[in-house]
Amino acid sequence: MDDIALREMAEERLRALAGPEATLREDQWTAIHALVALRRRALVVQRTGWGKSAVYFIATALLRELGEGPTVIVSPLLALMRNQIDAAARLGVHAATINSANTEDWDHVQDQVTAGEVDVLLVSPERLNNPDFRDAVLPSLTASAGMLVVDEAHCISDWGHDFRPDYRRLRTLLTELPAGVPVLATTATANDRVVRDVTEQLGLGAESDTLVMRGPLDRDSLHLSVARLPTAEARLGWLAEHLERLPGSGIIYTLTVAQTDDVASFLRDRGYEVAAYSGRTEQADRLKAEDDLLANRVKALVATSALGMGFDKPDLGFVVHLGAPQSPIAYYQQIGRAGRGVERAEVLLLPGPEDKDIWAYFASLAFPPEQVVRQVLNVLNDRPLSTAAIEPMVELSRSRLEVVLKVLDVDGAVRRVRGGWVSTGQPWSYDAERYSRIAVARRAEQDAMIAYLGTDECRMRFLQLQLDDPHARPCGRCDNCTGTRVSTEVSSAAAGAARDRLMRPGVEIAPRKMWPTGMAAIGVSLSGRIRADEVAENGRALGRLTDIGWGNRLRTLFASADAPIPDDVFAACVKVLSGWGWTERPVGVVTIGSRSRPELVGSFGQRIATIGRLPLLGQVWVGESPRRVNSAQRLAGLVRHTEGPDLSGVGGPVLLIDDQVDTGWTMTVAARLLRQAGAPAVLPFALGVTA
Repeated sequence: MDDIALREMAEERLRALAGPEATLREDQWTAIHALVALRRRALVVQRTGWGKSAVYFIATALLRELGEGPTVIVSPLLALMRNQIDAAARLGVHAATINSANTEDWDHVQDQVTAGEVDVLLVSPERLNNPDFRDAVLPSLTASAGMLVVDEAHCISDWGHDFRPDYRRLRTLLTELPAGVPVLATTATANDRVVRDVTEQLGLGAESDTLVMRGPLDRDSLHLSVARLPTAEARLGWLAEHLERLPGSGIIYTLTVAQTDDVASFLRDRGYEVAAYSGRTEQADRLKAEDDLLANRVKALVATSALGMGFDKPDLGFVVHLGAPQSPIAYYQQIGRAGRGVERAEVLLLPGPEDKDIWAYFASLAFPPEQVVRQVLNVLNDRPLSTAAIEPMVELSRSRLEVVLKVLDVDGAVRRVRGGWVSTGQPWSYDAERYSRIAVARRAEQDAMIAYLGTDECRMRFLQLQLDDPHARPCGRCDNCTGTRVSTEVSSAAAGAARDRLMRPGVEIAPRKMWPTGMAAIGVSLSGRIRADEVAENGRALGRLTDIGWGNRLRTLFASADAPIPDDVFAACVKVLSGWGWTERPVGVVTIGSRSRPELVGSFGQRIATIGRLPLLGQVWVGESPRRVNSAQRLAGLVRHTEGPDLSGVGGPVLLIDDQVDTGWTMTVAARLLRQAGAPAVLPFALGVTA
């Protein structure tokens, strides 16, 4: 087939996808031609809404007409997969997916692929190392694939803003593709370093034949602004007063899960239709929230970065950030959700002083030091161990352990099998230099984000330069280019309402109900459900450390030198107690002996006992301060080294006082000890809770 006929077929497919007036951009055609006619490997870096999905769906349709096998698309999010399936259907392309949410359909989908009834198969990167999929499905799929597409390709690179270890397995997959199978990688957020990294991996060498296409990242509809307000209540009050004036419906990004709930609750109280959206939101609720935003049934979703890649709403009218992301690149990726199909979209950043604290917390979750990773390797042998069984024997939390195992798997040191993980016996070296360079790069990105907030130059050009966009130029639309500033006026009523909501004291502490698995492996005979006569009651804390209300106050308090509890904090704790609503009033107070803040905890317990006219019954002593590594090791240290007072004869519940609840195991072990010592019930009460 000659190029003229091929292009006409491509144009016809585009009209089916985008309407009778649609025509291919020259760079879209260049990419399609490279994939279909030349069977090349290509990396396309273009802004969101440019039409990257049109390239691979049209290329798929043409390849299928030429008798090639199905296209395999590696896609990071279920939301993105749903959008892609719908878009493919408009082209007459039958797309199906294999992911963690449809395991019951796997056999049927595989049968459809084998029968040639599926044109596009979407898989998540995690599926690439699922033992059943990897061993039973992937070999035949790789052998018959007509094209491989890597969506959101910056995830391949650990220099990318959203690196995912599972994506690194694509390098192995690429080596197994038959010769002549075209490969397309797409992303909207890749600077020069990420482009080089992805290109080398796609081409399996720096001197590759990979076609790299980079277009301008500006979008004429986006109007960028930054507004500095002095306090969290001022920012939230401003949002309550100005949200209705923002065009259409949009997204309000926050930095933590707790903030999504607090902000959404406040805005609902102020009469707005909004919903919270985060990685902790149940899947059904996430789907409903996405559909409500797509249909403009809500003014906004208050979301973490969990609502990002792949969410496609052409008429999204605004993106507001309550708090700055860690990097300009991540920020660009999120604001790219707006303005795809409208003439004007507002993009506003409301930074806060607590942003740096939150960045520091996320930085603490970076890849662990070598000795900790070696612990994981030393635990594994040729007998499969589940992640839960490995956890008690290493100094890592479950989430960080999962990341380490994925990295070791990609590096060839371990292998995932049915039943868990095994060692491959292959030598492995810790790339300390690389991890150090990544840490330095992350700090530089944070510095750049701070510079973005303070720049007096074009904001869009600033972001484009961070992404090494060769087309960067002043946009003429942002607040700096136009000299038009967002008003920071907030009425006292709105700010007061926001303060009342943010500083409303009291969050529930749910008690632990189950012991961690694998405790016997480290000499502790606790397993299964915690006995009913040893478990704590539902507790209370003044606030979450991730809140933008009491969280700010508590972070400052915990960062200060040890001192008696401040009056304002204590007064708020009294409000929590008065509104607790317990079924039986406590008859005494017990404190947890604190090594780091003995004055704070001691005065807290003493004043609570005094104001409640309750006896101070003693302390629970923790003999050594267990390192906060994971649940199993923390629990083992607590069980072995914790002592409490004799409470025999106590005729009612006791109030158990501490400064902070992190994993919850200190309160759990202390409550168990007090129940064993004679307390009929234990009511945990803390100043702050981590999550």
